[in-house]
Amino acid sequence: MSLTPDDQSALRRSLQVYRLAAPFVTALLAPGFLRRLLKRGGYKAHFGQRFGHFTPAERERLRAHRWTWIRSISVGETLVAIKLAKALRAENPTLQIAISITTSTGYEVAAKEANDWLFVFYNPVDTRSAVRRVLSLLRPTRLILIEGEIWPNLMSACLHDTIPVMLANARLSPRSARRFSKFQRWTSPFFKLLQWVGIPDEEDRARWLSIGLPKEKIILTGSIKFDHAGVEINRHTEFASLLSQSGLHDDDPLLIAGSTHDGEEEILAHCLLQWREKHPTLRLFVAPRHVERVPTLLKELAKTRLKIVLRSALPSPSPWDVLLLDTTGELRHWYSLATVAFIGKSLSATGGQNPVEPALAGKPVVFGPHMENFESIVNLLLEGNGARQARSSEHLAELVDTLLSDATARSQLGANAKAALSRHQGSSKRTAQLVLKTAENQR
Repeated sequence: MSLTPDDQSALRRSLQVYRLAAPFVTALLAPGFLRRLLKRGGYKAHFGQRFGHFTPAERERLRAHRWTWIRSISVGETLVAIKLAKALRAENPTLQIAISITTSTGYEVAAKEANDWLFVFYNPVDTRSAVRRVLSLLRPTRLILIEGEIWPNLMSACLHDTIPVMLANARLSPRSARRFSKFQRWTSPFFKLLQWVGIPDEEDRARWLSIGLPKEKIILTGSIKFDHAGVEINRHTEFASLLSQSGLHDDDPLLIAGSTHDGEEEILAHCLLQWREKHPTLRLFVAPRHVERVPTLLKELAKTRLKIVLRSALPSPSPWDVLLLDTTGELRHWYSLATVAFIGKSLSATGGQNPVEPALAGKPVVFGPHMENFESIVNLLLEGNGARQARSSEHLAELVDTLLSDATARSQLGANAKAALSRHQGSSKRTAQLVLKTAENQR
């Protein structure tokens, strides 16, 4: 990529500011990051990779090829990265692909997919030394960032080595857009290093323009998350058998609450007692956004006198009221068993979580008033009569009760949701083709 003299000057200034500020920001954020590592566990394995250090066997494998590098963060982004990797291999079966992840939960998901053409490792911290060590081993032909993470040292090193950098399945919430716009002088030089930004929806375009990204770099690809094409066969039969062996009959309703945050589990537990007055066989499935909260949730939910069982304990011979998910990477498969699906971080927190997985499963979706981080998909579902939004916990109780009482309404809501998402079909393939075309144009 060639930059104008003004762009080069702006980039140097921004890098200087970033490198001066990075040690102080790191010191400020490190305690919280370390606490999360300790809570989630699994941080010791491959820890050196975060600083660009690999085992001799790993170095030998990495040096044997030139790699397509896909950089993700946590579970959600990792699932997108895996889907894109498979789409890239479908377009070019000779590719060697490396996916890097920040969180141990995301790493666990990706590690299950590792094979002779897919290498999985932890993201290096964004220091010049760690980045240089990784680049010297991977010798990547391209770098694909997933959803919205910008790494100045990594991106500037790629510019130096003429490695094209792209941002796929780009996410930019209104809050993030306002923040980047406020500091546009310092952030826009990094965004200009991107070959292109693949946006899920047309309404995302204005936000990317507002932070200084040139309009010709914004390309509508659709959302890989919403692309159902090529998705692996889910585990419906396996999980249905576990529930059946644990006393849930085929006609017993199941409310699945996905990616819940602090306070929502207690609200749902009290709602469960209320719903059971009309729906006595209803069970509640709770999947906390952060699995390390499970021990705390066990204590909190015990106060309700509801009988709790952990997913890891299934099949359970004992009667239960609430099933608590204490494993990672499974939630998207469980949604196929929901009678109604609730999306977390929408009642007691702000921002919401992604409603697409239960919608793709054709399930009736409900969420609270705070879905700001997924505005475009929420609008798409609501306008297509493919979801219900509650104003409060009391309103949520009413909406769920209505849906539990009306099988026809549930079926129609789920069908509408799938129809609303149909325009994203093929986005994985479109993005993969764009990636490969970009690399060809660089030659």
